[in-house]
Amino acid sequence: MSERLSCALPLSRWQGDRGTYHLVTITGEAAAAIAMHERLHRLEFGARRGFGSVKVLARIGETDWKTSVFPQREKSEWVLLVSKKVMRAEELAEGNLLGLELELL
Repeated sequence: MSERLSCALPLSRWQGDRGTYHLVTITGEAAAAIAMHERLHRLEFGARRGFGSVKVLARIGETDWKTSVFPQREKSEWVLLVSKKVMRAEELAEGNLLGLELELL
């Protein structure tokens, strides 16, 4: 059975060498739940996914998509990238507070 998480998080912008990325940083109880899911998955299957990522079904507004969240700072934070397609569909901008739902897969 998959676990579902809901949280409200601000949309951030990060400028990298290869372009601009929009993302949300997941912390607190939601981050702890994702870290536990990753540990249980590793125990069950004996291997880590790339970069320690966790597959999720993400939903912002009416838009949902399959993606992954990535650990930061020894898994006390997780990052979800928000694509341009989702940004346009939901009319999002940097600093918006997003209602995010995640289903851990």
